[in-house]
Amino acid sequence: MTLQQLRYLSEVVRQDLNISKAAAALHVSQPGLSRQLQLLERELEVELFVRNRKRLVRLTHAGIEIHRNAEMTLESASNIREAAREHSGEHQGTLTIATTHTQARYALPDVIRRFAQRYPQVQLSLRQGTPGDVSHLVASGSADLSIATEPVEPRTDVVLLPCYQLQRIVLTPVRHPLLKSKRLTLEKLAAYPLITYDYAFIGRSKTLGAFEARGIVPNIVLNAIDADVIKTYVEFGLGIAIVPDMAYDKRRDKSLRAIEAKHLFEPNTIHIGIRRNHYLRGYTYAFIEMFAPHLKRAEVEKAIAESATRRARV
Repeated sequence: MTLQQLRYLSEVVRQDLNISKAAAALHVSQPGLSRQLQLLERELEVELFVRNRKRLVRLTHAGIEIHRNAEMTLESASNIREAAREHSGEHQGTLTIATTHTQARYALPDVIRRFAQRYPQVQLSLRQGTPGDVSHLVASGSADLSIATEPVEPRTDVVLLPCYQLQRIVLTPVRHPLLKSKRLTLEKLAAYPLITYDYAFIGRSKTLGAFEARGIVPNIVLNAIDADVIKTYVEFGLGIAIVPDMAYDKRRDKSLRAIEAKHLFEPNTIHIGIRRNHYLRGYTYAFIEMFAPHLKRAEVEKAIAESATRRARV
């Protein structure tokens, strides 16, 4: 049994048991991949897959357990390699950050600039999506960190570290009637078409929850996952929008106006997400601290350890 065979098994499962897709992702031939899986089954003396002729239908009960252990073994092997690089003094490497558009566009540019200056040999990658998407990328090993609000359906295999809170504002076109109001209310907001975030964002559920608690049904005319798209449609006069306060720049958004709304909506907490049992390089801890200065390495390690203890008790 080899790590290569375990990687093949892992990739086949990741590709929904599609041998041709797995072979393409691994840059190997399809017959060669199938042969290695058969050799693995022969050595383990157990079938990993239920087959319909040559097609893989599903994992067997044994296959499910062996795949779970294979994933842990591959994670451990990766951690060993990363630890060796760390202790050899090597500062080269990669750091993949999965985040939402709002964080990538408004919160991260200065952090990434400072990180790139300090670690010029580390290759940075950004992956964007909804909070659920980015949490999945971390859990699957496709990203090292996630930066987003808590997903609607939190994952038990990702540790979330709170960073800061996002307050809400209401964006309107210039000379909108709401700008004359002395104090904004939910009733006044509900009188106008509303543009808001997609259902996948927990911030949207909190926003709508405030209306529901008052028995108010807002007129939502558009959902989007991109703050800049939302602002564009406000500029076009499609409606008003409820967005994080960081998404508004008075100097750039000259055709928009912002009204404070923190008295109407609960703030959202931005978290950094880390996959459990994932070895973090020193430069990853540095990036976390640059983004959230209160999250020193000792604090991150303590939070991860406490999370593992709580999970073990459950």
